[in-house]
Amino acid sequence: MHVLNRRPARAFRQAFLVLLGAMSACMPGGARRAEATAHVVAAGEGVVLDARGGLTVDPALAAALTDISPARLRVTDSTLVAFGTRHTMSDTVSATSGIGAARRWIFGELSRYAAECGGCLRVELDPAMLTIARHPDKPSVNVVNVLAWLPGRDTSRVIVIGGHYDSCVCNKDRFDATSNAPGADDDGSGSAAVIELARVFSRHFPHGLNATIVFAVYSGEELGLLGSTHLAERLHAQGYRILAAMTDDIVGNVVADDGTRDSTSIRVFGADPDAGVSRELLRYVWSAGETYQPSFAVLPVFRLDRINRGGDHIPFHNKGDPAVRFTERLENYKRQHLPTDTLADVDFGYVSRVARLNGATIGALAAAPPMPDSAVVRRDAASGGQKWRLTWRRVPGAASYEVLVRRTTAPQWERVVAVGADTTYLLSVQLDDAYAGVRAVGPSGFRSLAAVVPAAAFVTR
Repeated sequence: MHVLNRRPARAFRQAFLVLLGAMSACMPGGARRAEATAHVVAAGEGVVLDARGGLTVDPALAAALTDISPARLRVTDSTLVAFGTRHTMSDTVSATSGIGAARRWIFGELSRYAAECGGCLRVELDPAMLTIARHPDKPSVNVVNVLAWLPGRDTSRVIVIGGHYDSCVCNKDRFDATSNAPGADDDGSGSAAVIELARVFSRHFPHGLNATIVFAVYSGEELGLLGSTHLAERLHAQGYRILAAMTDDIVGNVVADDGTRDSTSIRVFGADPDAGVSRELLRYVWSAGETYQPSFAVLPVFRLDRINRGGDHIPFHNKGDPAVRFTERLENYKRQHLPTDTLADVDFGYVSRVARLNGATIGALAAAPPMPDSAVVRRDAASGGQKWRLTWRRVPGAASYEVLVRRTTAPQWERVVAVGADTTYLLSVQLDDAYAGVRAVGPSGFRSLAAVVPAAAFVTR
């Protein structure tokens, strides 16, 4: 039995940098080129970053993450499986089977957590009559998400963490709404993680954080991302600023068909462009994982999703929001969308580690100031264009700012410059060959996402 490397994310980063240097050195004039590549960052200001990206552990958040319970995750997932099928078009009247029974149970659980925290959670059913475009008859169906809002001090900024509670036997018949479709991994595992996170955050942070958190349990994913598309459109129409949209989808399997095991890493998908907000959220998740749960490796995947697959982060990404997907390292397609997706193949210790990674990211971002939204960069004429002037507007709640630098080929930020309360900085790095970012730091040390400059754009001149 082959066991995968326990540290694939760290190995990925180290191998990437070694390969880059080796390729440069082997080419004609390679030594000079390797030296020049290193100069882009090494001669710059600031401090070299390790895998934590400059993030630090907050004791209260770390304590909350330890409360995430594999036993509770198992109870939640087993309850969802017991409804028989959770197909979006299944029975909505029965108290014991079908998607109606499932959503009422989820609503009841989240409402119970709200009562236990003195009403700190606002729980709601989020319905929409939607056309099933994939169905030959194009029927209209009441697609109902279940949401739990943990209001922050700034109710206009929202972080969404979601999983979908609908299930199907789509590999046999996409529109079969009566056959047993347990969906224990896809996506009972992700739904259980989101419900558990709502319990933990409402218990440990009943007064909320700086930003609002929405714990979203979606319907209609298997029929075309229906529930998440509705929620993304609703939040944008209501004027919310989406700081991050994350989905847990298929986060419980640790054994591949050939017997390979991996319970120590998770794939996180973040779409192009490399200087875009979804990729930046992926880098933040990566750093949060190294900071709060270093024994559980983040394997960053620089694409929107798995090949020819999709998930509930996509509607948010398509609207320009930072959005990523969490999915187990080892998928088994012989069980997905089939009656064989059973509870026996879900490892709840693994699901708990995924939930802790979610929680570390959510907690750190929700406690941080907003990301600078006005960062611009211009060549410095006095230096002949070798230096660059970064400027940004002051961010509410920020105690200081940091400038980050990385090569265009580097997967993660490589250096950080602490610039205090200033809102401008002259960077001695040739940004034709690198990226820079500006992030806000709060009084307690929580850091926002970085606003990347230059922006992802092509200009003809």
